[in-house]
Amino acid sequence: MATTAEQMTDPAVITEPHRESEPNPNNGYKTFETGSFKFERDEYFVRITCPTGTHIMDVENFLRSMMRDVAWGFFYGWVNFDEVFGTVNHYDSVDVFIGAYNQAYKDSGTDFTERFESKSLGACFKSLLSDWTNAGFDPFAAPLETGSARGPKNGNNDEAVNFQRELANRFVSLPGDSPIRSDETGRPVNRQFADVDQSEPEVHAEEEFEGQLAAFNLFRYLSRSPVTWNPSIVSVVRSSAYCPTSEEHILPVDHGNDRVEWFIQMSDEITWKVGDKDTAAPMSVVTMKAGDVACMPADIRHRGFSPKRSMLLVWENLTPGLEKRYARGELPPVPASF
Repeated sequence: MATTAEQMTDPAVITEPHRESEPNPNNGYKTFETGSFKFERDEYFVRITCPTGTHIMDVENFLRSMMRDVAWGFFYGWVNFDEVFGTVNHYDSVDVFIGAYNQAYKDSGTDFTERFESKSLGACFKSLLSDWTNAGFDPFAAPLETGSARGPKNGNNDEAVNFQRELANRFVSLPGDSPIRSDETGRPVNRQFADVDQSEPEVHAEEEFEGQLAAFNLFRYLSRSPVTWNPSIVSVVRSSAYCPTSEEHILPVDHGNDRVEWFIQMSDEITWKVGDKDTAAPMSVVTMKAGDVACMPADIRHRGFSPKRSMLLVWENLTPGLEKRYARGELPPVPASF
């Protein structure tokens, strides 16, 4: 079988299972190791060690970022926990890096990257989340809606860390697809969306089209989102997916795009800090208010700040191999140039 130049330069993929220590006698938490990376936490901080050094993060910020990385299946492209540590999704394998997309680390030669099989890395991160998340702390919730992750080991919150995103195959409310959210399905109206109209449209299908026509109130659906910064999928047409989400406080990660994303601000306001994907250098600040539409290019990273719980519609292109075409420069990073 022929081997391409791209395949020849790809790093080896680590498939070995991760290692877990016994609980620390002082704080009760396990230490996790996978490849050359070691993850350990105390009552306030997480320390990530690799052959080129150690990086430290606040434990709550780390767990909120890790929650998204796990729940999103490493998402599209880069998930930067901060300006130093993160992951890159290659869709069957995942890079874990320290400083690889930070110019200062690259200039000093202290950046480090290893590539892992997605399944084995996911198992490590899920086990870490379960052990490090204390009772009363929900890394998917807004800070005002949850307790603290700080302090010694205190039970767990596996119900929160095992939360599954709602992903429609075709369209919410079609038979056999994602249901409409309601009190009965355990999705009450969020405290900040009490004024949202809860009525649903009536659907009257012509004979022989029963079960093929559906409609739902998207604002009502989002008003009952139990988590923040976690896109659902409500409709899929070929490779086009509508992924709405409710946002409050700060997006825990800097998302580095491997394709163009479109944002439609449906309520309230989000401010986005935009930086260079490869170096983390600041590029712009974009404030979106209700009704605004913005393109997030394929060569940037972005982090959102939402002072009030807001509604955002993310439009994703799921075309297979799209990320490789952008990486090879076959497609421009923006859909239009002026």
